[in-house]
Amino acid sequence: MALTRFERFLGRLLRAVVWMLFAAFKLFAPQQRHGGVSRLPSITNPLLLLPAMQLARKIRRKEVTSVEVVQAYIDRIQEVNPLINAMVKDRFSAALQEAAQVDKLIEEETGGEDVLEDRLPLLGVPITVKEAFALQGMPNSTGLLTRKDLVSTVDAPSVALLKRAGAIPLGVTNCSELCMWLESHNHLYGITNNPYDLERIVGGSSGGEGSILAAGASVIGIGSDIGGSIRIPCFFNGIFGHKPSIGIVSNDGQHPPPSGLQMGFLCTGPMCRYAEDLIPMLNIMGGPNAHKLSLSDKVDVKKLRFFSVPHNGGSPLVSPVDPELLQAQKMVVKRLEEDLGIKVQELFIPQLKYSFQIWGTMMASPGKDGKLPTTFAELMSEGGKKVWPVWELFKWFLGFSSHTIAAIGLALVEMFQSSHPSPFIVQQKDSLQQDLDKLLGTDGVLLYPSHPQIAPKHHHPIFTPFNFSYTGIFNILGLPVTQCPLGLSSEGLPLGVQIVAGNLQDRLSLATALYLENAFGGWRDPGTTTAKP
Repeated sequence: MALTRFERFLGRLLRAVVWMLFAAFKLFAPQQRHGGVSRLPSITNPLLLLPAMQLARKIRRKEVTSVEVVQAYIDRIQEVNPLINAMVKDRFSAALQEAAQVDKLIEEETGGEDVLEDRLPLLGVPITVKEAFALQGMPNSTGLLTRKDLVSTVDAPSVALLKRAGAIPLGVTNCSELCMWLESHNHLYGITNNPYDLERIVGGSSGGEGSILAAGASVIGIGSDIGGSIRIPCFFNGIFGHKPSIGIVSNDGQHPPPSGLQMGFLCTGPMCRYAEDLIPMLNIMGGPNAHKLSLSDKVDVKKLRFFSVPHNGGSPLVSPVDPELLQAQKMVVKRLEEDLGIKVQELFIPQLKYSFQIWGTMMASPGKDGKLPTTFAELMSEGGKKVWPVWELFKWFLGFSSHTIAAIGLALVEMFQSSHPSPFIVQQKDSLQQDLDKLLGTDGVLLYPSHPQIAPKHHHPIFTPFNFSYTGIFNILGLPVTQCPLGLSSEGLPLGVQIVAGNLQDRLSLATALYLENAFGGWRDPGTTTAKP
């Protein structure tokens, strides 16, 4: 069955709207100023180069105090944040007070290190939180000007669990307006820059987290992902991140809340610089559901079945995959085969060609109660007058809009979306779900590009708005995915790959990420690399 004539027309119309809308964007785009600085200062404090679990161990053993660790990260944030604009509100004074309380607790503890490790595995370790999550005493605007005075009075469940494990929040980090764009930019906090090249984007919507972690100004963080919002920032910033299986980590306490079928696509998960921190973080964040993942079970990567899909089959809506990313994925395949003595099967999955259409259709579909999801324009209107996208575009050209052009563009595109799901697209989704569930089973791992492009220049994604479908498709399928860095490109920018596993088989992709970190070096200090102009 082929796409109907109307559906083909609609696809062409959507592309035309996007291109026409943004044709003059460069004339109005804000210019970045970095005072002539082209890269970040390198990391000099060795405490900033240790995984979170190692820091926690040193703190418990009194080899270093929590105050020393927290202060080291505060110093690094103050050093780099003027350049990357990743942290938008800090709580440094409170964090230092909490660190002092941790050190006092350790001094008074009589039960020994094992008791503390079991009860408070992250005791004294600093953490950062995406501003879209409720963190008590911190803003929760999601970059919306009408929410600029909103301060959280409670913690989101995932935040509360990490704090209960002993983690100390340093502050909240930037995101895209209303978390629905892959550049972390809004009119409340401004734009966040990539630590490897300040002229490039950090991804979204958890881009502030990706940037501050990559800059060595945080060691672990919290992100959310409904179309790639953990994985894309982790990819562009060369760090690790994990989109868990659906229903493991609570999505409560973040804005905007999902509606319609979206609750089944949104995931909250860990972001970090070191792969060894992923499993402990996920185990904590999963709370009462963590046992479903059997994260303590040992995984022998030699016994896994590996598959590699190099691209989505050539969708006309999406850019071709960059040759350096294709080569990086081939290097992963080669390393797996040589080290493990296995054969990685290369596949082409035809349904992936419709990834964007599948994502868009399912995101706009009504929930089980028959109600349509809240529109993006309605979310933009929160706390103020109704937003009319065409009028907002006119205001933007005159410099009077309180919204970013990306948000306005999304609201405009939304006007052309049909509320009636295409039977053909639904069929493609169902068949893809069945094929991948059967392919992966309980011992399969799939390698797939994270995005067709290496971190683009600021504002460039508006010309390729559908490229996120490389990540978004796995939200619809509900599969766990770990984002893994693979070194740097010829321009000094992060390379990476998605590692996909079957439902509730998160430990397989996480174990593979640990292996690839050892094989390819994992995160690199951006202060020691230089992106070419």
